[in-house]
Amino acid sequence: MFKSVKKQLNMVARQLKLNPPHSNDSPITDQDKETLRVIRAETEKLNQNNVTRTQAYFDFFQKHNEIHWALLAHLVSRNAGWNMTDLKGEYLPMLLNQTEQNNFFCFLERGNWLIFQDAYPQLLLYEKSKETNQPLFHLLPELKVSSFMRPFWENFRLHGNSLELTIALIINEQQYIEKRVIQNKLYKETVLDTILFKLQDLFDFNHILFPYTTPLQKKTKVVGGTVHHFSSLEDRINLGKGLYDLLFSVKTRLAQTIDWADMNPHTGSRKDFWPHLFNDVKETAPGSVHELHNSPCSLQVKSLRIYSPSLTLVWKDWIHEKAEAGDWYKNKKAHNWIKKSYNELNGDIQETYCHMIEQLEMAAYTKHLLFNKN
Repeated sequence: MFKSVKKQLNMVARQLKLNPPHSNDSPITDQDKETLRVIRAETEKLNQNNVTRTQAYFDFFQKHNEIHWALLAHLVSRNAGWNMTDLKGEYLPMLLNQTEQNNFFCFLERGNWLIFQDAYPQLLLYEKSKETNQPLFHLLPELKVSSFMRPFWENFRLHGNSLELTIALIINEQQYIEKRVIQNKLYKETVLDTILFKLQDLFDFNHILFPYTTPLQKKTKVVGGTVHHFSSLEDRINLGKGLYDLLFSVKTRLAQTIDWADMNPHTGSRKDFWPHLFNDVKETAPGSVHELHNSPCSLQVKSLRIYSPSLTLVWKDWIHEKAEAGDWYKNKKAHNWIKKSYNELNGDIQETYCHMIEQLEMAAYTKHLLFNKN
């Protein structure tokens, strides 16, 4: 899919290199000020928690399906929510203490919040430009959006190349959180170098799942990919490109994924995609460990379901500090990310994910036996 627009990507890359974006060069009118006020207010309202921002992405995509990134962001944000509720679910509370759970949640929530407050205003500005049939991208600097993005939005308005814009947004958002979250000393010490490292090392933890329901079997399956080195900017950007290609490369599965998302509003519980295996009500007795009696991938109900709570029941809304100032686009070599190749994903994640569930269950059961032994 990426090969078809390589020429256009190279053209914009050259444009960025030869003519670096500059600050706002147009006067701000009273109407502009009102537009900015509305965009900021709407973004703040919808950036309440993972559930509200995840739904906002999907609602936007339904209105403007040419903005492919909005659907990709919706599905990736669902995964962030599932990771958040896993921290209060069946197994991880037996493997992580309260402080570790809170630290990991803050790490996930901060990244999720930052990306939304940076990207969603861009989407709303595009929507307003579309409504008025007037380009409003001179207002991007007023919204603290990186100068990297302006030529892509302007080019998209002229040529409508969804793939090109999506790649730019993938790069921008991963670059945006690189120093603010990934390289942040607090998160490195409390999460990336400790908790996440431990979970990755033991369980290959970071799976991104895209559920879809097959029309004949009426079963929900998942495709996706895995972040093996979350702290690597290159790996995250490559995964983003691979996930985008995977999501949009098979039209029938894409339609099934969109239908599934429409029929199953995001709650943060994994019950949303596999209610046969997960439940948002705890079924195991207090003090006991949930035991799997068959493979999670069997898609059969033969035992008590795994506890996977709704997000708003286990995590309160977090009040964030303002986003750190600064434009990441300082090094003009960053335009090379546009043209860089990536590893295509085959999407075969279901068996791997089910194996991870089995590993988590075994680890929790083993720790329970050791901790409770006389």
